[in-house]
Order: sequence, then structure tokens, then C-alpha cells
Amino acid sequence: MSAHKSPEQVRSQLKHPVVDGDGHWLEYAPVFSEKMRKAAGDKSAEGFLAALRSTTDALKMAPEERRRRRVAMPNFWNRQAENTLDRATAMMPKMLYDRLDEIGLDFAVVYPTAGLRLPRIKDDETRRAVIRGYNIVSAEYFSGLEDRLTPAAIIPMHHPEEAIAELEFVTRQLGSKVGMFGSGMSRPVPAAAANDPESQRFAVSYDVLAIDSQYDYDPVWQKCVELGIAPTFHSSASGQGLRNSPSNFVYNHIGHFAAAGHAVSKAIFLGGVTRRFPKLRFAFLEGGVGWAAQLFGDLIEHWERRGAAALERMKPEKLDRKLLMSMVEKYRYDDIAEALKARDGWPSPDTQDLTGNRTELDDFAACKITRKQDWLDLYANPFYFGCEADDRMNATAFGKGNPFGAKLNAIFSSDIGHFDVIDFRDPLPQAHELVDKGLITDDDFRDFVFANSVRLWGTQNPRFFEGTRVAKEAAAVLNTPVIKAAAD
Repeated sequence: MSAHKSPEQVRSQLKHPVVDGDGHWLEYAPVFSEKMRKAAGDKSAEGFLAALRSTTDALKMAPEERRRRRVAMPNFWNRQAENTLDRATAMMPKMLYDRLDEIGLDFAVVYPTAGLRLPRIKDDETRRAVIRGYNIVSAEYFSGLEDRLTPAAIIPMHHPEEAIAELEFVTRQLGSKVGMFGSGMSRPVPAAAANDPESQRFAVSYDVLAIDSQYDYDPVWQKCVELGIAPTFHSSASGQGLRNSPSNFVYNHIGHFAAAGHAVSKAIFLGGVTRRFPKLRFAFLEGGVGWAAQLFGDLIEHWERRGAAALERMKPEKLDRKLLMSMVEKYRYDDIAEALKARDGWPSPDTQDLTGNRTELDDFAACKITRKQDWLDLYANPFYFGCEADDRMNATAFGKGNPFGAKLNAIFSSDIGHFDVIDFRDPLPQAHELVDKGLITDDDFRDFVFANSVRLWGTQNPRFFEGTRVAKEAAAVLNTPVIKAAAD
């Protein structure tokens, strides 16, 4: 690890602002919960505190108990202690506001910390009360700081109607401009109904909203278009499936944001959401962009082999039975020849009708892909990917290895407030090291730390940056022909 520049040194080289697409603040629970109680009632406050106890309860368990119940090892010592100045900054939005120049930021979108877990509260009434109270109190904390800070409101997605109700409330009553949407909510598997709570934890599927959901979320996406809200996802996959170690937090943590983003973005694409809602932009946060580059390639390669045209080549009735038999006989596999004769030349006579009883066999049907541009319009253009500053894979967004030479929409995400940012002054210089090492250009860096964030939120809501420190520069980005065409 080498020493890097200071934020001041980086800023002296830039001709554009810096927008942080994903910082975090630390809600001080004893005070925050009481504010929630006053704003939305006892259920809101008590539900919030109960959600936080899931971590402390797991940390209090003996290793043997976590292993017996297969409870994931959570993060411990996950707040800055030695760097008390940064700890205080994360707790107090006004202090963060005062330090933005020192950190090297012009404008920041600030996401929750304690609030990250709230979209997954299982009880409907409790979840709605907690999230409503949280959004009210969070908006109060950031009131008066709007020219440089904006908090993300939480949008629960267990049911479309609750998402729409909260979207209406936070935009019209609180003036929210950013929504953190839930995804990957656990749903009981009907065929594996369990009576006890321990078994119920594992007899679940995870809802990715656009594929195989029991609900139609198109009304939610339509409401987002109407209200000018770009859905952003900051979902967790830690504690699920192969990330459920009862002893090792790092094992659970590595890749879990990427896995959650991979699941919901893949569903949104294959479910045809970007086809039906071409004006909508989506962001998947804190997982980086390396997985997104691989997913882009994987989708294209699967389309080439499993799309409608490819399936035509795979129809069992197209098998030349006579040719197959002649080859088997030529190479003297007499036992196979005998078996084929008994099956009228079919290797597996039942496969022609074994299609899962589906009426539509093309997994890409909802995408309606007919040309190269479709891949850009349905994946590369509407999807944005939150990248932490020290992620070595950030350069893949701008590299030549992506399909069709596409650049993916990576957005600078400081992650200040969390354990992996040792000093708030580090993220901007760390991000700039890709330029210093010649891995990305100055123009790429401008897209990364500024223009892509402007496009994410400003294309959806052209007034997003009005009245902010970066209003003039953001307007210039949004008035470029390509952006204006996307917004029309």
C-alpha cells in the first residue's frame, strides 16, 4: 500500500465537481428512536430497536449456539474508535456538511446505516410504521443542508401498495429525491411450510421483484417514473446461502452486496422492466462494477445460446435420426444402436415435450432483443453501479473488454461512516489512483465522480440538482444531446 495524494491535491487537478453517490451516516439509536416515537408512535420506535437487536443478539451467542442455529457471524467493532473526529462526523449531518470541502466532496447522497436492515422487517404493520418514522426523522436531520447533502428515504417493497404509499409520502410530504428500495425479501415456500420459527428461517425464497414474484411491481416502477425517483438498491445477501458462516464475518461480507445487486439487476433485465420502462434508471450500490461487467457478458452469451434463435436449433424434432444411427453403426457401438432402434431413433424420446409446461420457452422474451443497440438500451444505459473508492475493479467499467465497447455507469461511492473507510479524507484520493496509474482517463474519472451520478438522478428528475452547490455543472451535463434524448 502506497501513500496517496490529499483531497486538496486531487481537487487542484480537477475541472469538475465531485458527487458522492453513496455515503453513510450513523444514526444514534437512543436518540433517533425517541424521535421516531414522537413522529410515528411506539410501534415505530420499538420496531426500530428490535431490528437493531438482531445483531447484538447474534454477537452475544456462544460460537456453538450460532453454529447450532446457523446464525451468521455479524460485524463487530464496526465503528471508528481511534478516529473519533470521523466517528462524530458520521453521527452529525451538520458536522459532515461543514467538513465536505476537507473531504473533497461538493455534494453527497447519504444512505442509512441502522436503516439498511429496515426493509426486511417481516411483520407488515411494524415494517411500515418503522420505515415511516425513520424517513420522517432522517429528513429532519438533513433539513437546511439540502444544497450539499440529501438523505435517501427507505422504500419498503414487500408489497407494491406499501412501496407506492411510501413513495408518495416521502416525495410529496418530505421532499425526498432519493429512494433506497428493498429487494431480496424472504418469502415462505408454500411446499416447505414449517411451524417453528427456526425452520421458517430456512424454508424461504428471496424475492427479486421482476422474476417469479407473487406480486406485479410494474405499478411501482410507473410511480417512480411519475415522481422522478430512480430506484436504488442497497440490499444485503450476507447470512444467506453460501454467505452464512457462524464464525467468520469477512467470509460472509465479501461479495454480498454484489450478490444482492446481481440478483435484482438480472431479474429487472430478464423480466423486461427496462424494456417496459425505458425512462427509468436503476442503481445497485456498494458491490462495485466488476460483477456487472461479467453479468453483461454472461447475459449476451446466454442469449446467443438460449435465446429464441438458439432454441430453434435445439428442437428435438430437428435431430437427423438416420445420420445418428449411421454414425453409431459406423463406429460399432452396437449396444447404443440396439437401444436407439428400440426408441425409433430417439436418444431420449420424451425430451420433445419436457419443457416445464411453459407456453413461452425463450427466457429473454420479455427483453424483445433484436439488435445490438438493445443491449445498450436495456442494460448498459439504465443501470448504475456504486463503487467504493479503493475497489481495484472500478477500471473495468471503462475498459475495452466490455461487450460492444460499452462503458458501464460506475458511480463514486465513498462509504464514509462505515468501518472500511479508515479516514474520511481517503476515498477521493484512492479513487484518483486509477488515473495516476493510467488505468482510466481524466474523462473517465469525471464520469465516475461526477457525471454518472448526475445522469442517474438528473435524467430521472431534471430538477434534482437545482439549488445545490453543483447546479450549474449538473445542468451542463443534463443538457448534452445524449442525455436530453434519454430524458425525452
